[in-house]
Amino acid sequence: MDILEVKKKSMIDSQLTSRGISSFEVLRAMSVVPREKFVSSEFIEAAYNDGPLSIGSGQTISQPYMVAMMTEALMLRKNDKVLEIGTGSGYQAAVLQEISSHIYSIERINSLAENAKALLDSLGYSDIKIKVGDGTSGWKEEAPFDAIIVTSGSPSVPETLMSQLSDGGRMIIPVGSMSHQHIIKITRTEGTFNKEELLSCVFVPLIGEHGWRESEF
Repeated sequence: MDILEVKKKSMIDSQLTSRGISSFEVLRAMSVVPREKFVSSEFIEAAYNDGPLSIGSGQTISQPYMVAMMTEALMLRKNDKVLEIGTGSGYQAAVLQEISSHIYSIERINSLAENAKALLDSLGYSDIKIKVGDGTSGWKEEAPFDAIIVTSGSPSVPETLMSQLSDGGRMIIPVGSMSHQHIIKITRTEGTFNKEELLSCVFVPLIGEHGWRESEF
């Protein structure tokens, strides 16, 4: 077993299962997806460390525990249609694809979207659909979605995304100030939305018409 496989196994044991991640499918996905492929060469040895890493353009690849926790909270099923807001490196999308068949992802930064698409295709995740655009507006043409995951912090929950949830759909989104948020889980049931606060966190800001404005930076 090479050093990265040792580090990956240590990540599963010390960062995920020890903190309560118990979903077999999530743990399997986290053990299968090669996280080191989604970081720059300077960060390969740190790929499985307990923290986020820069991927350029002011964006990050999220801490492994955060990826696993948010994915587990979505309670995904094989045939779920899932929307990710913030493609970034493509790592979260790959983890989602290991569990559900229909993954859609929106990235506002063209270079990140292009790099993620090329990498995901090379790793066999070519079924993931990626587009460049304002993630806060969702993907109306493909709605409704059984699950929506937002991988950046928003000042509030965009109603545009809530409206694109199917009945029984779940959304995970960090909500709060630019410097600190709480991860919120929203479940849609017969037109009503139940909100549950899960965890404190710090994410890069969600920029768009229904999030933070770029002029605020």
